[in-house]
Amino acid sequence: MALCLSGFFWQESLDYRTAHNLVYQLGFIPAVFFTPADLPENMVLVPEWSTIFTSMFLHAGWMHIGSNMLYLWIFGDNVEAAMGRGRFILFYAICGTAAAMAQAALDPSSTIPMIGASGGIAGVLGAYLLLHPKAAIRCFFLILIFFRFINLPAWLVLGVWIGGQFVAVPQALSDTGGGVAYLAHIGGFLAGMALIPFFKYRHVALFDRDVDLKNWADRPLNFHEVKAEARARYRRAAPAGSPPAIKATSTRPPKSSVPLSRRKKTKSDGDHPTGPWG
Repeated sequence: MALCLSGFFWQESLDYRTAHNLVYQLGFIPAVFFTPADLPENMVLVPEWSTIFTSMFLHAGWMHIGSNMLYLWIFGDNVEAAMGRGRFILFYAICGTAAAMAQAALDPSSTIPMIGASGGIAGVLGAYLLLHPKAAIRCFFLILIFFRFINLPAWLVLGVWIGGQFVAVPQALSDTGGGVAYLAHIGGFLAGMALIPFFKYRHVALFDRDVDLKNWADRPLNFHEVKAEARARYRRAAPAGSPPAIKATSTRPPKSSVPLSRRKKTKSDGDHPTGPWG
């Protein structure tokens, strides 16, 4: 995250022309990598093979860097804990490389540079899906004008994300994808799923088979609870004469979705409600 943020702020400090050229100098260009095409001599900054890695630390705007770092912050530390710091760096680099190759396979002669950490991060998401599929993920949920944060199972959150990438593939094939490397996301995600069994520690089981139900810090929220709360708020906001509101409350305080056995113990750790299985 520090390298990505440093690279982005460096880009932001440059004037428009220099920043534009930097994307071509450090971004991954399929045509330069797979065909005899070359950048002008005065534009070459690093060896062409190394742009696969330098491109992972450049971003195209605040939304690009913000969304990538949010996903890396939420899911990255748990995947790193399952394999160790050194293996995680190698894992991340391989997933980013697989993502770049998947996108380049769409058009190896493309001269459009690819930048962003989303390929490597997609690999982290794929690994997390196999490690903690039933962990509770805090999500922002909106029902008309009512909103709240709810806990959803990781398999649903990540499944919806990767499903959206597959749905958008026709847009990428027709060049109407808005500059988003959907195939890179898919390639990185599948690479992460394929590599995690070989990179994780031996004592770490996939699908959280080694975690007892009582050791889960929280569980995904039931949608009926959200519906009841929204109905209650609507009734409280209704004009006079409407039926009295039904108060919907939840006795579960927000907690981390990481299993207690894999979190640092604190003085406040105690008994917790039943885990994601309800």
